[in-house]
Amino acid sequence: MIVGTPKEIKNNEARVGLNPASVKALVLAGHEVIVEKGAGFGSGYSDNDFKAAGARLCPDAQAVYAEAEMIVKVKEPLEAEYQLIRDGQIVFTYFHFASSNKLTEAMLNSKAVCIAYETVEDSEGRLPLLIPMSEVAGRMSIQQGAKYLEKPQQGKGILLGGVAGVSPAKVVIIGGGVVGTEAAKMAAGLGANVILFDINLNRLRQLGEILPANVTPLYSSHDSLTKHLADCDLVIGAVLVPGAKAPKIITRSMLKQMEKGTVIVDVAVDQGGCIETCKPTTHENPIFIEEGIVHYCVANIPGAVPITSTNALNNATLKYVLALANKGWKKACQDDPLLAKGLNIIDGKATHKAIADTFSLSLYENAV
Repeated sequence: MIVGTPKEIKNNEARVGLNPASVKALVLAGHEVIVEKGAGFGSGYSDNDFKAAGARLCPDAQAVYAEAEMIVKVKEPLEAEYQLIRDGQIVFTYFHFASSNKLTEAMLNSKAVCIAYETVEDSEGRLPLLIPMSEVAGRMSIQQGAKYLEKPQQGKGILLGGVAGVSPAKVVIIGGGVVGTEAAKMAAGLGANVILFDINLNRLRQLGEILPANVTPLYSSHDSLTKHLADCDLVIGAVLVPGAKAPKIITRSMLKQMEKGTVIVDVAVDQGGCIETCKPTTHENPIFIEEGIVHYCVANIPGAVPITSTNALNNATLKYVLALANKGWKKACQDDPLLAKGLNIIDGKATHKAIADTFSLSLYENAV
């Protein structure tokens, strides 16, 4: 199979779909790999690194899309790429379809085979291709939140961990999954007082056993959440419903009860955001102010640390890329029903229930 990786074009997105180690593994398995020139620069890889691994360099994205039978990317295709994707071509990437009607329509019209990293599952029901980037995003949410709490960034002017004789910041985290857990570890490690909300009692019990003493896991109710939002300094939105839009947990009216200069980092922005006032931002212009609250809603948070993120992502995706290349998408998904959960759109039909429900589409249930 001809496997291609174009350069990412999302704002300040420096990750790359395949690193040289993945290229070499594909070449050793008998596949041809083509890479757009300059695709790996942001992740610390030169064109010569890809050539040494056995890739053939292409001058532009058009050439990659025209030749490749499977495209391996990091972020969802943008409008400039829609017309490059063709009937029957496999596109393996983060799609987050539920947050974009325009992207969904474009991929339905393309009749490509769209396999989304974020809905592939493992035997324990986890999301193995989302986990590494969730780990990065969770940790970075605290890093960014701490920065935007600074007064020059329009925050309250509070040091997350405080100092001797001065109270630390109060951090509220909504969601006890990978993002929320990693955020809690980071915030607690810096000395903050952390309240972590979830609605899964078993998960709360587990978190209570594994997280530091300055993290308090609480059941998420409207009253409890409202109470703690009123005097917190940093809020991390870490809610995930796989493949579907994130529910709006914090409303505009709740924001009005919060202290001015409080910072919200909505990591769920890829799935539409769990804050009513959320709208996607970029690394170039990462924040906006609503109701006196600083909103950080960057849609590709891990893209800011591309060397870490690219290699963490490739560690997780390579075995699936090899399976798809070795067997073709249909046989690979027949052999691995958990990979088949990544099938979102095929031949102009929605094959994932959350997407079909979001956009009132007919669900195609016999894809493999």
